[in-house]
Amino acid sequence: MLCREACAACCIAPSISSPLPDMPKGKPAGCACLHLDETLRCKLFGHPSRPEVCKNLAPEQAMCGSHRQEALAYLSWLEEATAPV
Repeated sequence: MLCREACAACCIAPSISSPLPDMPKGKPAGCACLHLDETLRCKLFGHPSRPEVCKNLAPEQAMCGSHRQEALAYLSWLEEATAPV
């Protein structure tokens, strides 16, 4: 499966606990990554500084759903369901 154009749900909904360039404390859930461009594409894609968590995340139907809003809702739910209490 390929990434949906202008989606970036996986770069917005989940938190990233590992450091990213210009984001040494990672990224909080629900906030867009600073490395998204104006077309919602990752500027770190293919770059060695891209975090392992991002490199290892691959699009799949369950995660991406049938449209961007569905992907954002699912990933937000997953983030909340797996957050420490």
